Amino acid sequence: MNISVKSEYALKAVFDLAAQYLVGRAAGANMPPIKIADIAKRQKIPQKFLELILAGLKQNGFVDSRRGAEGGYLLARPPDAITVGEVLRAVENVNRASRPQANDPFADIWNRVDNAVSGVLDQTTFAELARAWQEKYTQYVPNWEI
Repeated sequence: MNISVKSEYALKAVFDLAAQYLVGRAAGANMPPIKIADIAKRQKIPQKFLELILAGLKQNGFVDSRRGAEGGYLLARPPDAITVGEVLRAVENVNRASRPQANDPFADIWNRVDNAVSGVLDQTTFAELARAWQEKYTQYVPNWEI
């Protein structure tokens, strides 16, 4: 599956905000807004491009912004209420990929592939992704000092 760079960066930005949200929750604190520069640095996204992406994500109701010296971005909804599929569709501005007409011999298989991919994307929340990522990279590593 190919997605645009814009979509990839949008997913990374929402993922970053979701991960920060979960870290704040675990610490029992409300997370302050996250600065664009911090997201750009962690996710390796050009900052100017990220500004445009976050503006689009805000228009689509995925993020909120705060102005001022302590401003930045945060999720508009909890990360367990945002799926990868809905972000992708909003950024790509499509409901479904266009596929061959019904008289095409491959039409049925492409529809099944679309449905399978959409099913996975629509059932995967950013909270799940962030938790899985944290678990994967914070596992205990034994210290073999003698």
